[in-house]
Amino acid sequence: MEFLIFPLLIIVLIAVGVIVWGFSAYNGFVKSRNIIQESWRQIDVELNRRYELIPNLVETVRGYAAHERNTLEQITALRNQARALAGQTHGEPSQQRAAVEQQLTQAVQGLLVTVEAYPDLKSNTNFLQLQRELTDTEDRIAAARRFYNANVRDYNTRVESVPSNLIANFAKFEKATYFEVNDPIVRQAPDVNFGEISQRPAAAPQATPQLGAEQQGANPVLPPQQYAPETQQQPADRPPFQG
Repeated sequence: MEFLIFPLLIIVLIAVGVIVWGFSAYNGFVKSRNIIQESWRQIDVELNRRYELIPNLVETVRGYAAHERNTLEQITALRNQARALAGQTHGEPSQQRAAVEQQLTQAVQGLLVTVEAYPDLKSNTNFLQLQRELTDTEDRIAAARRFYNANVRDYNTRVESVPSNLIANFAKFEKATYFEVNDPIVRQAPDVNFGEISQRPAAAPQATPQLGAEQQGANPVLPPQQYAPETQQQPADRPPFQG
């Protein structure tokens, strides 16, 4: 009997260790989920604050820049769409809402750049106050979004990793949703063909001025402005508002 005691003791210790690890992993998932929910609330608060600021901005600009009617209508429509999506998802994040919020950010950014052509509007005290508040709000949204996505990344990694995924599957912990830009233009990498470059003869740069118009059309050199969406794209989570 004595020779059975030691193996049984080992088995009991392993079983206790597994149970303790299981409880620890479960509690870790609960804690991570709560952190994600709390960090999302910070984003949602700032998004709702932006919803409240935009109508005042639109009305202020309308009084000085009637020619920007299409831009103002677009911003109003995007704001209403974003707010409707927030209501449909009960304030929870979704890829569709993230896409609309990004469009709204870009539209407001474009409007604030456009008003540079209206000196009277730029000197309006109400507009300047709204501009500062929107800029501060966008900064807080960007910071909160980075914090939220970092927590989601850590949580989703644990959901998919072994052996913690066993607890996640058993307890029905599902992957969380990122709140990020999903714009193919923003994410598209430049197409560079290194093979073609390496095969060019050394004398090619000198022969370029002698090429005819038809030959040049076969391999055109793109002007700098065509690269602008890639090289000058600002980070999605921090729009470049001008103060």
